[in-house]
Amino acid sequence: MDDLPLHLVLDILTSGRLSAVDLVCLELTSKIFRASDGLFTHKFRSLVDFAAFKLCQLHPIYISLRDNPRNELFDRCNGNWKRMLRFLQSVEQSSQMVQTSAGNMQIKSGRYHTLLINDSGVYSCGSSLCGVLGHGPETTQCGAFTPISFPCLAQVIQVSASHNHAAFVTQSGEVFTCGDNSSFCCGHRDTSRPIFRPKLVEALKGIPCKQVAAGLSFTMFLTSQGHVYTCGINTHGQLGHGDTQDRPVPQKVELLESVVQISAGPSYALAVTDDGTLFSFGSGTNFCLGHGEQNNELQPRAIQSFKRKGIHVVRVSSGDEHVVALDSNGYVYTWGKGYCGALGHGDEIDKTAPELLTSLRSQLAVQVCASKRKTFVLVDNGSLYGFGWMGFGSLGFPDRSISDKVLKPRVLDSLRAYHISQVSTGLYHTIVVTSRGQVLGFGDNERAQLGHETLRGCLQPTEIFIDETMNTTT
Repeated sequence: MDDLPLHLVLDILTSGRLSAVDLVCLELTSKIFRASDGLFTHKFRSLVDFAAFKLCQLHPIYISLRDNPRNELFDRCNGNWKRMLRFLQSVEQSSQMVQTSAGNMQIKSGRYHTLLINDSGVYSCGSSLCGVLGHGPETTQCGAFTPISFPCLAQVIQVSASHNHAAFVTQSGEVFTCGDNSSFCCGHRDTSRPIFRPKLVEALKGIPCKQVAAGLSFTMFLTSQGHVYTCGINTHGQLGHGDTQDRPVPQKVELLESVVQISAGPSYALAVTDDGTLFSFGSGTNFCLGHGEQNNELQPRAIQSFKRKGIHVVRVSSGDEHVVALDSNGYVYTWGKGYCGALGHGDEIDKTAPELLTSLRSQLAVQVCASKRKTFVLVDNGSLYGFGWMGFGSLGFPDRSISDKVLKPRVLDSLRAYHISQVSTGLYHTIVVTSRGQVLGFGDNERAQLGHETLRGCLQPTEIFIDETMNTTT
């Protein structure tokens, strides 16, 4: 390595295959990575620092930012390009697969079940209501993570779970769905019976997708070109087409372009565009649309409070009754129903529009996650904060006898020994993935949604093991 020209070493470092943590480890191992040799200006501390700068410049989130937000983020990262790169990579992976030392993984919690991608394998556990686990009509419940079989060779890269249906995106951009299709939410015209095994959504053939988001009775599909398609029940306008007409197969939402992330609530929808605008549509109940009133919106409408303040939203998560968003500076905003402290502002007051979570201003958040009356915020050092309802232990705090609610963000001491890379929470259970690829769960396990056959529940995070020898996904 020492004999290689520095420009070739730089090419290797900026190939796109290394994470910010990888770069830090390399910098600590050899003096070559701390060299400069006139390759870059003195403002960069080392070759690795320069490589991190170059990788930041290539990152889609950084590219989408204007000069002021870029400078603000750099200051928030203490002038450290490696930390900025870690932030950008962590935010991007929060809605996709995370890189761990055990492989690429993604976890998604449904209402009473859990889906997991572990490299090329896709697994599910919990209640198989209407075939949501994808294992066939003979399966009613899985007490351990069990591999899902797909009808063809398919490497799944993203999943979404709802109450009674699931959706999967493959490397090639194809979308498969399974579960209850009586509301057209699976995107197939045949509604006569549940879909017990993943089935290709024919209407999206030739339209590569990169993300799916499953609502209660509808589904959102994000294409590789940044367009959004929706199908299912449209009572509140949650499909975004300007009417309340149901759609049996996915149809393009004409008013949305350049979308980078989508999120589906029970009967409302959210979409983040590459310029940092957050659009909402569907049911206005509980102020979840963020416009200051509870009117339904039949087509996408930009949340103006973010636009007026010049806030660039990068990610959003839809809860049952509230919403949490993350901006390009790692700040967190919440709005909607404040019951049990789900908004984290120290009270239970509803917020009609997005409000900054001031108690987390000193933290650089990389993922936000909302569910029924509870919220999680993951920060860049791997710590996880939770607030809201503590029912069944799904918030991760074992001292439930003191109170049944946490009104302000509180770090999960039970996870301090781990570096958390991703979190997902369902109705009464929560799952996290660590940087080492461990899967930990806590909360209710009455329907085996934590992947344990015998436990009724877990007040403390408990590791869930995956039997990869059972993998039959191909």
